[in-house]
Amino acid sequence: MLSFSLYDLLALLIVTCGITLQGLVGIGFGLVAAPLLYLINPAYVPAPILISGFLLSVLLVLGERNSVDWRRVLTASLFRLPGAYLGTLLLLTLPQQSLSILFGLTLLFAIAVSWRAFSIQITPFNLATGGFFSGLIGTATSVGGPPIALVYQQLDRLTVRNELAAFFLIGTPVSILMLFSQDAVSDESLALTVKILPAVIAGWGLSRILNGRLKAGSAKPALLGISLLSALVVLIDGLSSSLG
Repeated sequence: MLSFSLYDLLALLIVTCGITLQGLVGIGFGLVAAPLLYLINPAYVPAPILISGFLLSVLLVLGERNSVDWRRVLTASLFRLPGAYLGTLLLLTLPQQSLSILFGLTLLFAIAVSWRAFSIQITPFNLATGGFFSGLIGTATSVGGPPIALVYQQLDRLTVRNELAAFFLIGTPVSILMLFSQDAVSDESLALTVKILPAVIAGWGLSRILNGRLKAGSAKPALLGISLLSALVVLIDGLSSSLG
């Protein structure tokens, strides 16, 4: 039988909040959960977060099967494969702080271009690029939503949520398998995954309740805001680690 410490209960609360956010907007779970759970126990990152996010994607896609353009999803998912492979290699070879700084700066540049210069459109090339970098960053840091979310910023919230859920449904298992193939998932990480699964169900249920009270609307402000916060969190983490 599982026993829950005070830290475990805090982790459940964090996961519930992050899952609720992603269930409403399409991204945000990794951003909210990864930094906080890492402070509780580094074994939470990346495998437990990736597995929990995959479960949420299953729940969302099963509930919205008719609201997904699978051509867009499959294009992005195909190019997530090489990104996930490279992300695994980087995770095993480069210092974590170097990865965080590189990814944080890359995200900030993409957000700045999107916010001020022009709007990124959904084209096959942009979907491929977003899918690749989502696999790369998501596998290495567990925060892979922003690269692909930036491509979807012009669509309404419900379309974004449903198609990103489908994208993560296909792509996240690749990242998980890559980690297992390189023995990058410990027994402790698997035990922590089991402990936070109830929070995934709770967050999904809460998002369904709140979703009925929100208008579809444009997802761009939320996507850019979450992506900006994500970039800053990743960048600050890398800089603080580099400075000791």
